[in-house]
Amino acid sequence: MKLINIGYDQEVYATVLLFDDGTKLYGEHDQDCCECHYLDFEHLELSDFDGLEFDLSNESFFERVSGYGIRLLPKNGLPIAVPGYGSNNGYYSSNIRLVVCKDGCFTDYDVTECQDISWD
Repeated sequence: MKLINIGYDQEVYATVLLFDDGTKLYGEHDQDCCECHYLDFEHLELSDFDGLEFDLSNESFFERVSGYGIRLLPKNGLPIAVPGYGSNNGYYSSNIRLVVCKDGCFTDYDVTECQDISWD
């Protein structure tokens, strides 16, 4: 699969990577008051993905980088780094999930440890 768009999706309230087969990839966090946790897909450019192909059918399409974020691993070419950020007062959840959505079916991966957290 090839990436065809990067943009904000109102349905999931997140920046989404859209692939040519209709698959969406995004980060998700159930946000409460006084905290914010996310994978920063917004800094990516479509040109970063020129010529790259991905297989999102299993967990091998990315690697976790503890305290930083994730790396998307194409079948060809160099990895794409996606930082993760978080701020929290210690009371709420810091969970982040990487979500793959195709045809209404969801697969998610826990990437909570893949963020640079600041504690208030």
